[in-house]
Amino acid sequence: MAASDIRQSGIPFSLDPKSGVPYYKQIILQIEMAIADGRLTTGDQLPTVRSLAVTLKINPNTVARAYSELEIRNLVTTQQGTGTFISDKEVKLSEVEREEKLEEMVRTFLSRGRSYGFSPRELAEAVRRAGET
Repeated sequence: MAASDIRQSGIPFSLDPKSGVPYYKQIILQIEMAIADGRLTTGDQLPTVRSLAVTLKINPNTVARAYSELEIRNLVTTQQGTGTFISDKEVKLSEVEREEKLEEMVRTFLSRGRSYGFSPRELAEAVRRAGET
């Protein structure tokens, strides 16, 4: 793959320390979702282990474990000295899986919002306003 053919991943990784899901699994899930919805496509380059670890403020071994599991699942390929790239394996989420993920995200959002004293109505209004920008 020529250097000009490499597209750098631009997905915004984030970790939720309160979710109970290990960080490496959160990284895997975010990459799988990005592949499934087309934000990541064949040939896209993931951030290096070190750069993602620095960005997320976690141990590089955690990122390496996520990338290793993705490679075992054939979702990424690692080229020594070049980087980690999205493979051509397709990831499809069923409507049920998409709905479950959305419900989980909403429950987490509502729970956090309520813990800061916001009502569901206030949170919904904030989401509506954010969607307009």
